[in-house]
Amino acid sequence: MVDVEFGEWPFLEEVSSVFSCAYSPDGKTLAVGLEDGTISLYETATWEKTHTLSGHTKEVMSVVFSPSGQQIASGSFDKTVRLWDAHTDAPGTILSGHTSSVISVVFSPSGQQIASGSCDKTVRLWDAQTGAPGAILSGHTSWVRSVVVVFSPSGQQIASGSGDNTVRLWDAQTGVPGAILNGHTREVRSVVFSPSGQQIASGSDDETVRLWDAQTGVPGAILSGHTSYVTSVVFSPSGQQIASGSIDKTVRLWDAQTGVPEVMSVVFSPSGQQIASGSGDNTVRLWDTQTGAPGAILSGHTSWVMSVVFSPNGQQIASGSGDKTVRLWDAQTGAPGAILSGHTSSVISVVFSPSGQQIASGSYDKTMRLWDAQTGAPGAILSGHTSVVTSVVVVFSPNGQQIASGSFDNTVRLWDAQTGAPGAILSGHTSVVWSVVFSPSGQHIASGSDDKTVWLWDAQTGAPGAILSGHTSYVTSVVFSPSGQQIASGSHDKTVRLWDVESGRCLTVVKGFHGATASIAWNVNGKGSYLATGCSDNSVRLWQVIGDHHLVYLQWSSMHDRLVVSNTNVSKAQGLSRMNMKLLEQRGAVDDPISEEVR
Repeated sequence: MVDVEFGEWPFLEEVSSVFSCAYSPDGKTLAVGLEDGTISLYETATWEKTHTLSGHTKEVMSVVFSPSGQQIASGSFDKTVRLWDAHTDAPGTILSGHTSSVISVVFSPSGQQIASGSCDKTVRLWDAQTGAPGAILSGHTSWVRSVVVVFSPSGQQIASGSGDNTVRLWDAQTGVPGAILNGHTREVRSVVFSPSGQQIASGSDDETVRLWDAQTGVPGAILSGHTSYVTSVVFSPSGQQIASGSIDKTVRLWDAQTGVPEVMSVVFSPSGQQIASGSGDNTVRLWDTQTGAPGAILSGHTSWVMSVVFSPNGQQIASGSGDKTVRLWDAQTGAPGAILSGHTSSVISVVFSPSGQQIASGSYDKTMRLWDAQTGAPGAILSGHTSVVTSVVVVFSPNGQQIASGSFDNTVRLWDAQTGAPGAILSGHTSVVWSVVFSPSGQHIASGSDDKTVWLWDAQTGAPGAILSGHTSYVTSVVFSPSGQQIASGSHDKTVRLWDVESGRCLTVVKGFHGATASIAWNVNGKGSYLATGCSDNSVRLWQVIGDHHLVYLQWSSMHDRLVVSNTNVSKAQGLSRMNMKLLEQRGAVDDPISEEVR
């Protein structure tokens, strides 16, 4: 295993809570600000601690290196900013003036200025060499949570985010206030400029990231998806992506231009040889099931792709999007076909009838629409739900006469697929129904809900059956095994659970996801039984389900930047580096001693 890279490194254990981290410009040193008032410096080549900077009397909330890497500045609850020599750890000037806690500090691009944000509702500027105070930027009506000097060549702008729900722009030389960026409905916790200086991104307690034009302050995209406070936002060095961290325990990646996230739908082709995934990047992507190799990219939608499905003969793909349309594609060539327009809001679910002659689509406009799959001609409009239609499935009975739909109104509804006439209303869930699926025999329906449960129903009478409980968060995707004897369910709790249909017993729990499982597909072929999962961490994964004990093994993932070793024993591995050994030990994935690489 010489030169193996797992894509992540082991963690560093501190004696106190960590409030801030910063790399030196050359990447050779990491500074860590701690609750006990100290700053730890680590050499990144070995991750050995080299210095401890002492002086602050309270928590160190922010730490940053100067652009030259010669200085460190730190802000603390003790109301001061302190300067340090980054190489000798000698303390420098103490910058006093704030009347409350300092929670954000940054150097200007030239390294000549320091800006600090405080709970006293001000931003203060300082001379980085002498510590002399400069302008005081006043205007916020609550504490200043985050302050950033724009990374434009001139470094003339400062942006600050505050508990008053706003981002403010300032002239970095004079302190003169500029635009006030209004839009967030709760405290702004993080603000950052794009590398070009053209955009600003801000993260808030309102669970959103907002983009802004840095010159005019005009609002851009609103990035929604987090389920709790957004505490940190950063652009990639290219400026093409944004990463946001949240109290919801996730990091989300977004396209900086469009603001779209994650894989939202995944499905097997009838032959099992292809997987299609729909994503927040507005595309449908095809993958080779065996190798995970990417295939065609189907572009045309102008908003996120919420649902994707193959026709029964595998010749067509249909995709539903936030752009209010359903698009048809040639599954072999990726060539675009008909565009089905009519919905007045996002299309979030699409399915073919068993004959392949009809398509049904469910939308935020509270309706389902039927379409001719060959011509794209519209058919019946099925109305009756009192809120968003989240899932729509044409029953896989021989006659394909039923449709089932799940909704924000907490119900599952049955319909006649030919006439659109409403049938039974399946009531029981206490929150949004996100996913509905028929068993292969057409005898059962399974539904997954925000109430954390999966319900089974009789497809003919609508009578409720077993309630499958165990998930600790929203159930977003449900699928039957091809035999109809098992169900797989995916959840915001970052797990997939397999269930026995007859008994309702949980057979196994698949862990190791780094986000909610938005979509699941189950396929059986001559080589075995396989699950495909689409996850909010932007990954498509293939898993093999083995034996009566339903052991689940990861076959491949479209992402290779993180190690998943939950409940795994690794023994007698040769050639692992010290870094990889440490990571495996921290994950509890080591059985027998591992031989360290000898160099």
